[in-house]
Amino acid sequence: MAHYFFDTSALIKHYHPEVGSPEVSKILDAPSSHCSIARLTLTEMVSVFAKKVRTGEIHERDFDLLKLRFFSDVAHRLVVPTRILNGHFEAAGALISKHGKSRQLHTLDALQLAVALSVQTPTPVEHFVSADQRLLEIVALESVSAINPETA
Repeated sequence: MAHYFFDTSALIKHYHPEVGSPEVSKILDAPSSHCSIARLTLTEMVSVFAKKVRTGEIHERDFDLLKLRFFSDVAHRLVVPTRILNGHFEAAGALISKHGKSRQLHTLDALQLAVALSVQTPTPVEHFVSADQRLLEIVALESVSAINPETA
């Protein structure tokens, strides 16, 4: 069973059609996939849905529908949230110290990566899925397969 970790930039593609949506849905819908997210993604997804309303990409009436669909998928374990511990914050700081002096690494991206690197159940994360190419370059430096659904 392949173990994927999704950041918000990739996961949103399952809920709103955009470049990379078919690849994301293919991974999520595959019976042989186990898909993890950081608990932080629960809040980030709501934020992205709200931004899409503000920018006119979706109608306000669709906000609640997308939110319900996402939380239903979480409840049915299409994606499995991983709680964030104090050690993840420390690991994120270490990742920023290691990579942030020569590459752009945002705090929340470092936290996402720290969580992904710590996940061991049911197996360690094999593939980190993100539409953020800068983050994926750092993921690859951490010896994790990096998948950009926009270019896959």
